[in-house]
Amino acid sequence: MATGWLKAIAADGELQSAIRIVGLVDVNPEAASALAAEFALKDAMIGSDLDAVLTETAPDLLFDIVVPAARRDVVATALKHGCHVLSEKPMAASLEAGWELIQLAREAGRLHAVVQNRRFISGVRRIRRFVESGAIGDLTAIHCDFFIGAHFGGFREEMEHVLLVDMAIHTFDAARFIADKTPLAVYCHEDNPKGSWYAHGAAATAIFELSDGVTFSYRGSWCAEGANTSWESEWRVIGTKGTLLWDGAEDLRANRVAGSEGFLRELAPIEVPDPADPRETHGHASVIADFVRAIRSGTKPETVGDDNINSLAMVFAAIESARTRQRVTI
Repeated sequence: MATGWLKAIAADGELQSAIRIVGLVDVNPEAASALAAEFALKDAMIGSDLDAVLTETAPDLLFDIVVPAARRDVVATALKHGCHVLSEKPMAASLEAGWELIQLAREAGRLHAVVQNRRFISGVRRIRRFVESGAIGDLTAIHCDFFIGAHFGGFREEMEHVLLVDMAIHTFDAARFIADKTPLAVYCHEDNPKGSWYAHGAAATAIFELSDGVTFSYRGSWCAEGANTSWESEWRVIGTKGTLLWDGAEDLRANRVAGSEGFLRELAPIEVPDPADPRETHGHASVIADFVRAIRSGTKPETVGDDNINSLAMVFAAIESARTRQRVTI
């Protein structure tokens, strides 16, 4: 993921001029050295001791791209050194740790935000704008399907609740953004299907209750071979007057009820407008740019921790529901 972040910065002229990498830290310094060589970061300090590198380089911000179990200590150390912190998702390895990081950021007077890069893509931005326009009436439901046979190797194949913690967070956060509603409760079934190459929780089905009577359902698997969906999921967004469909890629279409008679009412297609701001559609680069703008302006980035914890709460409520086989309030 560090490679992906640095590629995003290198590909964006504004970010290139705004950000100078002064250090790379890894438990394996050879990995950090290889990354420095790949991106010609000749002046970047290399080390395995985060505290020591922060002391030596005194950076303004830290990009936290570690595995979830290490997140709390990395973010706390950076905040102690006066850094703003932009973390990979999920925000924390537990809800309690997430609240702790929010408090630590407040006490330090620094920003801690999370890379929810999949809300910063054209399709999600277009749907949010479309729903806000009222083109299909009042929102009533969002349904998402995610099925991919992903052979990562490495830490993901050993994680507990791997789909919910490491991937579903993207869809949950995007759905919360599109609906602009508060998650209230969830019922979730989680399993590890026969033939799965993951240790735990490669598949899940969840039904969320959102505010204003909106339902959000999620069906997903990371070990479903044979018919992959998009990484962004396949979406059905239903309103009181019509429906929008998105394949998670380029096919985004909507129909609105146009007739008032007959068993099945006549429909008319509706154009889905472009994003309001194209700068918000470049994934990691857009999140990083939003974070830099927030630091400079003294405002909050869109995915700041005290908002993003609502998406994290959806994940851990789903896990608790799967464990107890009960509806869980959020």
